[in-house]
Amino acid sequence: MGKITVETCEIDGLEIEGLKIVTPSVFGDERGYFMETYNYNDFKEAGIDQVFVQDNQSASKKGVLRGLHFQINFPQDKLVRVVSGEVYDVAVDLREGSKTFGKWFGVHLSAENKKQFFIPKNFAHGFLVLSDYAEFAYKCTDFYHANDEGGLLWNDPEIGVQWPVEEGMELTISEKDTKWGGISAYKKEQ
Repeated sequence: MGKITVETCEIDGLEIEGLKIVTPSVFGDERGYFMETYNYNDFKEAGIDQVFVQDNQSASKKGVLRGLHFQINFPQDKLVRVVSGEVYDVAVDLREGSKTFGKWFGVHLSAENKKQFFIPKNFAHGFLVLSDYAEFAYKCTDFYHANDEGGLLWNDPEIGVQWPVEEGMELTISEKDTKWGGISAYKKEQ
């Protein structure tokens, strides 16, 4: 844990080792604002020394829950952020031998707070859209491999993610995401 300040951002380590919240330096005036969302040299200085090879973006409506996903043989580090709207973003530790294996961490990411979430390899990842509409963007350190998808059930009671589902919110979850096993099934596969 701890905070590292570099020229373009502050990076906070979290209670689950490897997870980091990135708060960019934002320069604004009456015209709007400017910020660097990624600067390899500053990120490296702050302990995030990854080379990102793919950028992805998705759009979703309120109540869409995506996850909890990971790649099995080609794990990815991810740097995620919200371009429009707000989501609750979650990472679950799947690192073999980790003292926080199976533990989760969640953070509100929004266009307004401009925070980013760094998620290292071997974490499951998912998010819930809280605003009427959200655009979600993320960088990855490996390419997507369609035949390498893995996942955990989003509401596995053993993991216990506390999704901030508002009263009356209707969840939209893909059929695939309703069929993943829980963390106990994942442990048996390892």
